[in-house]
Amino acid sequence: MAGKQPLNIVKLKNMKKKGVPITMLTAYDYPSAKLAEEADIDMILVGDSLGNVVLGYNSTIPVTLDDMVYHTRAVARGAEDTFIVADMPFMTYHGGIDESLRGVRRLMQEGHAHAVKMEGGEEIADTVKRIVQSGVPVLGHIGLTPQSVNQIGGYRIQGKDAQDAQRLMNDAKALEAAGAFAIVLELVTEEAAADISKALSIPTIGIGAGRYCDGQVLVFHDILKYASPYRDKRFVKTYADVGSVIREGITQYVKEVKDRAFPAEEHVFKRENNAGSETTSALYGSQKEKVGTTS
Repeated sequence: MAGKQPLNIVKLKNMKKKGVPITMLTAYDYPSAKLAEEADIDMILVGDSLGNVVLGYNSTIPVTLDDMVYHTRAVARGAEDTFIVADMPFMTYHGGIDESLRGVRRLMQEGHAHAVKMEGGEEIADTVKRIVQSGVPVLGHIGLTPQSVNQIGGYRIQGKDAQDAQRLMNDAKALEAAGAFAIVLELVTEEAAADISKALSIPTIGIGAGRYCDGQVLVFHDILKYASPYRDKRFVKTYADVGSVIREGITQYVKEVKDRAFPAEEHVFKRENNAGSETTSALYGSQKEKVGTTS
């Protein structure tokens, strides 16, 4: 929503205290970010899931820092009044702190993110602490961590037994102690997610983690079925079938061109209409109407 006051980490923590649910949605480009902001979303995540969703990879691992900077910058242009978090991609924060901070700097300075997200628990807590001390808000991410999917044996539910639930709790507390402002819980049993949410003073944002997190995040393309073919996911609710509408629209366009039904009379220009005197906005729409353009 244009002109709204964007959230910050203090407001997010107050939302947890007051029991106000937090809404978060992924976005990967200007038009999707603009639509999300117009729908009054609390936060936008530029996730490295863009590798699967918009770049055609079979995992998030091939996504580069350049990819993340490029897409974050586009999202920032579309959602100027929304709190934006950008993923640190695979292996950009597991070396020295100088290398990690260089990646953070690029996402903040070039991508215009307000915060970064990092996958992992106790093993990255020291790095999270250093980044927070540098003045950058960090969103943690535990449970199913897609960047580690090859190590954890695939896309498996986390926290299914007491030992694994305790591991997640330890990870969450380590991230909180390191200064993370919130934590994403992905594909975690509802019981484990509820216990973690109750134990922490910072918000939890669930994705496939049940009803008792402090907020929820889903992927833009999932809630709108903006994919072909679309694969249903148990933890996702779809709110529109945009993919079918797009496919039907393109199919109709192809048919009309083949049948010479398009262009029709109303789509053409003739000499006697003095078309050369028409303004650019009359021909193409105003600047605000042209998706993806900025001043």
